[in-house]
Amino acid sequence: MKYNKTLSIKKPLKVLLIENEKHKAHLLEEALQTARYQVKRVSNYGMSLLKQVEMSQPDIIIIDIESPDRDMLESLTNISNIAPKPVVMFSEQGEQAMIHQLIKAGVSAYVIGGINKDRVKSIIDIAMARFSEYQALKNELKLTKQKLSSQKNVEKAKLWLMQNRVLSENEAYHFLRKTAMDNGQKVEDVAKNVLAMANMFSESSGL
Repeated sequence: MKYNKTLSIKKPLKVLLIENEKHKAHLLEEALQTARYQVKRVSNYGMSLLKQVEMSQPDIIIIDIESPDRDMLESLTNISNIAPKPVVMFSEQGEQAMIHQLIKAGVSAYVIGGINKDRVKSIIDIAMARFSEYQALKNELKLTKQKLSSQKNVEKAKLWLMQNRVLSENEAYHFLRKTAMDNGQKVEDVAKNVLAMANMFSESSGL
């Protein structure tokens, strides 16, 4: 019996390289010239960083800057909020307060000093691993908050039904669940509708 072996070919990682000096950009491009990386775009600091991310859709951003400023910090914060990507930054700036703010703004790896061609790949690997871990934790926290918020709304809706419809706790929850099933909704969505209705009643009665 013959088996067909299918090789899994991974697409190269698209890199957005931000570098003003041509010789440094060339050094980084050389370090990334493998089948694993594809320098999609090389640009300078003059153009909106968020716009460049939207245009090139990179898998990772590499920035080499002598001294990050407030504009760079704001740009990275916007990217982190709108289109988060792993970011590696090479810089001569060693001020701890600024580094802390850059990490908070979404920089996955901050390297002080010149670019070491032999270390670039390992730095990128670490940055991407940190980014993936952070995003996983961020998503987990978001889901937890959503779950707690949904549970809180359900409890509030149950309480309102118990007080205004003279229902027991089980009857109130059964009402929410049955209404959800009948209308193809989630229980928490029905709870939100009940609370919205409760708010309308409260406003109309002047309470």
